[in-house]
Amino acid sequence: MSNPDVIRARLAERPFLMAPMAGVTDAAYRIQMRRHGAPLAYSEMVSVAGLAYASERTWELVLPADEEPSIAVQLFGSKPEQFASAVEAVEERVGEKLALIDINMACPARKVITKGEGSALMDNPLLASAIMKAAVSRAHVPVTAKIRIGFHTGDRVAPAFAEMLEDAGAAAVAVHGRSAKQLYTGAADWSIIDEVARAVSIPVIGSGDVFFADDAVRMLRETAAEGVFIARGSYGNPWIFEDAPALACEGRPVPKRPYRERLDALREHLSLTHRLVPRAMARARTYASWYLKGMPHAAAWRGRVVKCDSYEDFCLLVDEIEADVVPLEAAMTARPHGLSDEAS
Repeated sequence: MSNPDVIRARLAERPFLMAPMAGVTDAAYRIQMRRHGAPLAYSEMVSVAGLAYASERTWELVLPADEEPSIAVQLFGSKPEQFASAVEAVEERVGEKLALIDINMACPARKVITKGEGSALMDNPLLASAIMKAAVSRAHVPVTAKIRIGFHTGDRVAPAFAEMLEDAGAAAVAVHGRSAKQLYTGAADWSIIDEVARAVSIPVIGSGDVFFADDAVRMLRETAAEGVFIARGSYGNPWIFEDAPALACEGRPVPKRPYRERLDALREHLSLTHRLVPRAMARARTYASWYLKGMPHAAAWRGRVVKCDSYEDFCLLVDEIEADVVPLEAAMTARPHGLSDEAS
């Protein structure tokens, strides 16, 4: 089976994937999402230059935790020879857990594009092709790429760019429906995802503005993409990886998660961070707020979250939040149907 066919078979069975996100998808995040149904989890963006210098901090981003059955490693850089070396090194150290290598040609961050990396490669297709060829030449797993619709506002070069990557050996391409200059503003253009999927014979994964399970299902139905990347839609909502396939395959409505279930998931995530990536405990100040969205007094609780300095601080605060919001939810649920707050 060819590498594109391997990817296509995986997507046919489970098309909703956890997207790579810099500063987010560490081992704790990946395991949390996989426990709730994500079929494949990606590393954070990993510098091939950092791997070339054998930085242990960089390797911490690559190596999967014991609980992880597999990992997709996303690399970024601008030197083909460093990609070739990085692929060999990642394959050697990750071993059989390595599902695929992804090359980031989509990141719009200024500190990345000023070095000619990330989405800047969309303005340099010859270099992008050379990077893909270098990676594929050393890889024993599928090599994929994530791109945008173009670099400049108004660009729609993604179909031709994806064809070039296919010719260079890419096994699949993920397309974010914005240009690099748009960053994350405005609406993602899903029509370009469809155009790319119809221009190439390799699988295409759609990305952009997938905030809820119904968005993921709609992208799959409205475009020719064979898979969907879920990024910000997983913030505080690991259940999206259960809900999207249930909605797509069975038409099962997305349930509303009780506050206690959401807080238990936050406790689980905090425990994973504390155990696996304690150095990243400060990230909990961000992701804890995601789990609290829509709860009573959420703004006040977020103000308390940012003052937490340790795992123990977070645990005590979650207990306090639960004692406040769960009885309120029970009281709201117990009200006669249709009775307003004022009437009750």
